[in-house]
Amino acid sequence: MKRATIPIQKFKDAPIQIIDGDRGENYPIDSEFLDEGCCLFLNTGNVTKSGFNFNNCQFISFDKDQILRKGKLKRNDLVMTTRGTVGNVGYYNNKVTFEDIRINSGMVIFRVDQKEIIPSFLYQYLRSTYFNRQVNALRTGAAQPQLPIRDIKCIKIQIPQIAEQEKIADILSAYDDLIDINRRRIQLLEETARLLYRERFVYFRFPGHQNVKIVDGMPEGWESQPIATIADCVGGGTPSTSVTAYWVDGHITWVTPTDVTRNKHFVLLDSEKKITEAGLQNSSAKLVPAHTVLMTSRASVGFFAIANREVCTNQGFISIVPHDAVFSLFLLFQLSGRVDEIRAMGSGSTYPEVSRGKFRDFKIIIPHRKLVSDFDEQVSLCFKQIRNLKLQNQKLAQARDLLLPRLMSGAIEA
Repeated sequence: MKRATIPIQKFKDAPIQIIDGDRGENYPIDSEFLDEGCCLFLNTGNVTKSGFNFNNCQFISFDKDQILRKGKLKRNDLVMTTRGTVGNVGYYNNKVTFEDIRINSGMVIFRVDQKEIIPSFLYQYLRSTYFNRQVNALRTGAAQPQLPIRDIKCIKIQIPQIAEQEKIADILSAYDDLIDINRRRIQLLEETARLLYRERFVYFRFPGHQNVKIVDGMPEGWESQPIATIADCVGGGTPSTSVTAYWVDGHITWVTPTDVTRNKHFVLLDSEKKITEAGLQNSSAKLVPAHTVLMTSRASVGFFAIANREVCTNQGFISIVPHDAVFSLFLLFQLSGRVDEIRAMGSGSTYPEVSRGKFRDFKIIIPHRKLVSDFDEQVSLCFKQIRNLKLQNQKLAQARDLLLPRLMSGAIEA
């Protein structure tokens, strides 16, 4: 028997509250944010395309939390970013360990009538191509994209019967569970590599360490040298955005700091934007090989990734290309463990920036090549598994997104 087509309605007519954050005089200023506190105050990095990410959190005090009027989450609420990066969604379910959370002024809360909408169904819906097409069509502003509540209310939605919502949510959530398992495996692999680095090159418990003297705080024969002695430090650039020939149908991976700061793990598979060969030739962007260490050097300084392929970057990076490829992963872990030192080199009144000139003089510890080669051989196996797991997750996410229209009767014409 053919299922009836699910009626289409707008958000303003659906059993969904759209709740804004507090924008009044009590809104927290920079000096009021804490590393620890009573209430987690969400930043844009906490709400990603893949849901919540709590790697970098900021908090407010109990007193500040009490005087804010709006924007406090309840369990089963959904959060969507509405300014800057528009359309990322997080689901405040029981898996989230924070009890007190508020949104910032660039987000909204969706709170549903659970007699009519299952929150986990709406979460899947908000991540679908149905929803994203409409968000992209409605958002305004080139420099600072935004999606006001008045426009969100015009977005169309289909709401099946509760029983069908449950089936859809269960099927799609199974894909999310597989993706989450792979993410945890990736975390374990990265931590394994990080611990091996510390064991050998921080605590000096490398094979044969018992027979090596410590001289001036380092194993005998190791050196402290500027990074430029073993690697090229390459800058980036941005093709003119007014020349469409530099961007349309581009196939060259062009990395921006956002690609890295939102990347949950060191391995970077791809970039959001691509440039053409003409764009590369007519800008200061330079291609660097696969396995280059990418370091953000402007504004958000000290975020790292390792390129999965040949890439170029914008000017917010220093790309570190070792003269000897076996030093790539070694440098990734050494530099990512010394972020405070790197950030201390930054200068600039508007935003901090680490210049390539200063960075080339940054002293690094250089062990014997054989130790680095052995480390690279072991850790490369971990990173190969990480790449495979990230590729699996991409395919799982694509399959999940394709399933929603098949599971629902009817379609939205945005």
